[in-house]
Parts: sequence; structure tokens; C-alpha cells
Amino acid sequence: MELRFTADELAFRDELRAFFRSAIPAEIRRKVSEGRTLAREDYVTSQRILHARGLAVPNWPLAWGGQDWSPVQRYLYVEELQAAAVPQPLGFNVNMVGPVIATFGSEAHKARFLPATANLDIWWAQGFSEPGAGSDLASLKTSAVRDGDDFIVNGQKTWTTLGQYADWIFCLVRTDPAAKKQAGISFLLVDMRSPGITVRPITTIDGGQEVNEVFFDEVRVPAENLVGELNRGWDYAKFLLSNERIGIARIGMTKERLARVKRLAQETPAGVGMVWDDPDFRRRLAWSEIELKALEITQMRMVAAQRSQSADRPDPSSSILKIKGSEVQQQATQLLVDVAGPYALPRPAAEEEGLNLPSVGPEWADAAAPLFFNYRKVSIYGGSNEIQRNIIAKAFLGL
Repeated sequence: MELRFTADELAFRDELRAFFRSAIPAEIRRKVSEGRTLAREDYVTSQRILHARGLAVPNWPLAWGGQDWSPVQRYLYVEELQAAAVPQPLGFNVNMVGPVIATFGSEAHKARFLPATANLDIWWAQGFSEPGAGSDLASLKTSAVRDGDDFIVNGQKTWTTLGQYADWIFCLVRTDPAAKKQAGISFLLVDMRSPGITVRPITTIDGGQEVNEVFFDEVRVPAENLVGELNRGWDYAKFLLSNERIGIARIGMTKERLARVKRLAQETPAGVGMVWDDPDFRRRLAWSEIELKALEITQMRMVAAQRSQSADRPDPSSSILKIKGSEVQQQATQLLVDVAGPYALPRPAAEEEGLNLPSVGPEWADAAAPLFFNYRKVSIYGGSNEIQRNIIAKAFLGL
């Protein structure tokens, strides 16, 4: 198995590397590097720059802005994008609803939604999870009842990431309550400006508003917004979720973060020396770097297998990428908190009252604790690590 890149692949990598570092505004990349919250405009600005260069939706069909890339080129694209601290194109648009519409939508759906979705003229939210229907998604209860040329939607979605920015939401809705759970679900596109929709923020442990609840009260949705066939939504959801884990190991991002941790440790005082002088800190950093390198080699083996066309079905090794990728991401945020030390503590609540208290330590340290808390989620979304271990046990051990 050949794990080295060819000259053409290295040239492709270098071209991407130069573009990402020169074309995307430095201030946006700094926010990503420091783990700070991006504004809506940051996402839009970055994705439109990428789209103008043909780099926003490379996984889509060529007719709609995709690229005819090899598996290695796709790997290098994600690696360099993350390593340059460029915001990844909005996953709800690029990896979720876009491929579903391109594959199962009508020609009218494609013409109406795909160009705007690629350019982030439409911001999509994901309406899947509900109270009581998270891991057991097929238990969802949000209903859509046909009434003439419309569906009437009632119910609730939760954990709707960045839903406060969304123009549209793609929803799984129950259209046949008498059918077996999976068999009675449809895939519906809903305009967030529709009367009867309420978005309520959920404040997360890091103090941010990243997720929301979305309520539907007698919301009328044109029947033409049904994607594919009635009651086939579960099939489309499985297709979507197979795309959700693209780049979820975030190897390039974690490389960048660990390099930053190392640099900050060498610059940050601790006692009579620097944080870097602590042998236990260096040991834990080295262990994270070793695990990340092993993870990278595992991913490259998978890419090499695809390059040689020896992999003709989904590789359960992707579950290893999910598990170890999320663990190393969490380790990196822990190390960053260790470097920040007491400066990672949240500032007094008086800041919320408009006092705008200055940082007592280096500015970068303000984001360390919120980032640590936020990254507790990465072992859950995209298929929890417990579920991934079950997949591995079944695929490799026959359990």
C-alpha cells in the first residue's frame, strides 16, 4: 500500500495551502485558530470566497459546482482547509441537504436550491432530533398532514445548531403515523420565515448560543417542498448521515491546535519558568501528538485503499477515526486550558451587565475554557463513540 503522495498530489496540496492562507481573511482564520465564536458574516464571507474558486462543494456533482477529485485530493482538501484554520463550508449546506437535493430532489428543487446553497445565499438548519428522539431518531413525532396543496406541520425539533441564522430548515416529519417507525417518515424543506415557527435558544455550558429549539405550530409548507417520495425520508436521512462524518476526525485542525499549544506553552510563564518546562505537560502533549500521528496514518491507509480501488464498500475503520479523532480533539482543548492556567477562568458576570471588563491575562486565554467545554460534544455528535464501538465490535469481532 503506497502512503506517499505523488508529485502531482503534492503540487495540488501546495496550491490549496497557498490559497487558503492568502484568500481567507486573517481575522477569520485567527478566530477559528483560537476557537472563538464566528459571526454569521464570517461563515458567509469564507464560503463565498471558496465557492468562487470552486472549493466550497467539491463533493457535489460536477453540474452543480463539484470537483472530479480523487480520494487523495479530497483528503488533502480537508487536511489543508483545517490546518489553515479556514472555516469549513457550512456542513448543513455542503454535506447534508445539498447532496440529498442533488441526488433525490426534482429538477425544480435543484435549480431553486443548489446554487444558493453552495454560495450560502441560503443558510440551512437540520431538523432531525426531537425530545425523546435523538439516538432513536425513528421515534420522531413531528407530524406533517396533507391539506390540499400544503402539508401542515406540528411538533418540535431540538439541538438545532446555528438555527438562529437559518433561512430554511430540512426536516424529518412523520407523514404516516400508522406505518412502521422508519416507513412513515418524509423529508421536507421548510422556510424558517413561515408563520407558526418559533426559535428558542438553548444556552450551552460554555455560555454560548450554538443550539436551539424549533417549534412548529400549524405551519403550512407547500407540498412541492417534499424531497423525493412520500414516506421515503428515512432512506434519504441515512444517505445524509453517511456524509455528515466527512472530515469529522479533524486531523488537520488538531495538528494546528497542538502546534499552537506547543508555541504558547513555550511563551507562557509558570512559576520560575515556562509551562513548557513541566515534564508532565510535555509528556501529555507528546502522547497526544503520537495518537494524532497514528490516527493520520490510519486515515491515509483508508485513502490509499480508495486510491487503489480496493475498497468497494464503506470502511468500518471510519468509526476508529470518529472515536480517536474526537478524543484527541478533546485532549488538545485540555492542554490549552492547562497552558492558560487561572487565566482560563471565566471573567465575572459583571461583564454581562455592560461593564466590559478587560482580560486579566493574555487575550487568547479567554477562549480556552469555553472551547474546552464546547468540545465535550464531539464524542457524541455524528454518531456517539459508544455507537461507533458497537460498529467496530460487529464489523471486526463479529459480536
